[in-house]
Amino acid sequence: MKIATIRRAREAGAPRSTLHPDVTGLSDVPLSVLDLAPVTEDGSARQSLRNTLDLARHTDALGFHRYWVAEHYNLPGIASTATPVLIAEVAAATERIRVGSGGVMLPNHAPLIVAEQFGTLEALHPGRIDLGIGRAPGTDPRTAMAVRGTRGADDFPQQLNELTAYFRPDPGRAVNAVTAPGNEPPVWLLGSSDFSATLAGRLGLPFAFAHHFSARNTEPALRAYRDAFRPSSACERPHVMLGVSVVCADTDERARELALPSLVGHLSLRRGRPIPLPSPKAASGMAASAAAKEYVDKRLDTGFIGSQDTVRAKLDSLLADTGADELMVTTMVYDHADRRRSYELLAKLAG
Repeated sequence: MKIATIRRAREAGAPRSTLHPDVTGLSDVPLSVLDLAPVTEDGSARQSLRNTLDLARHTDALGFHRYWVAEHYNLPGIASTATPVLIAEVAAATERIRVGSGGVMLPNHAPLIVAEQFGTLEALHPGRIDLGIGRAPGTDPRTAMAVRGTRGADDFPQQLNELTAYFRPDPGRAVNAVTAPGNEPPVWLLGSSDFSATLAGRLGLPFAFAHHFSARNTEPALRAYRDAFRPSSACERPHVMLGVSVVCADTDERARELALPSLVGHLSLRRGRPIPLPSPKAASGMAASAAAKEYVDKRLDTGFIGSQDTVRAKLDSLLADTGADELMVTTMVYDHADRRRSYELLAKLAG
């Protein structure tokens, strides 16, 4: 549906659950940050985490709405593994921006521990913490076994119910999370398919969809979420946030240069060889083969990569097509200064 059609449908009184919201473009939705704390080929986890704190302060000052960090393991190019620890540091280093998990992979953790961690975070930073929950392992099967230890098969809906129950006082419960009651942050469900979308809808929770690595599933998942949605104390109506990968620079050509290392790194991961974020020079050599060039060229053409005008047009089109209520942007580039600059340009686009 195009924006004019959306407006006419809204004016006719069509319910929100059956159409896209009335948006006019990028300036009408909150913009947020998803940070994986990228580690470069000549960098270190220490420097990467320092960059995270710097970027959090920078985007807080620019007016971004949320700053989430993601849980991944055994990937040499990502340092955001100890998610609650990093959230605490980011919240302490910033003043206004909401800080949360994008997300905590619940099958990796005992629900009691997650409730204690995020109850503590909310108690220390009231009104600024988000708890984004996912069900994927965030890593390969072998590493997932090392993370989860001897715990048995997962039942994600049951784990989620157990987690949220700890935030509510229950005198009859034998085991309680001491810091959780009275300190419940907003809970989001994350997903890249229609399973979490449908579950989020049935529970009346806000839903964050990983458009940046599952674009072809975006519209079916959002349809499933909106169709399944039941109003709750958390959400009176469906609320969607899309995760998107964006590289914005002063020119299209410069943005494409900056995006190359991330695309080459992603291709290497798809081939089972995860690597730190390569330098532009190294990435150029790695993209020389015909197969790599085909993959990279396609991603450069279809991705949210370019000047402000190019990125605005593509993001406005995405908003018109999906009716997303929020956008969460991840930017993986080699030089930290270029990453800061990309978010600056995006903030100007959003006003």
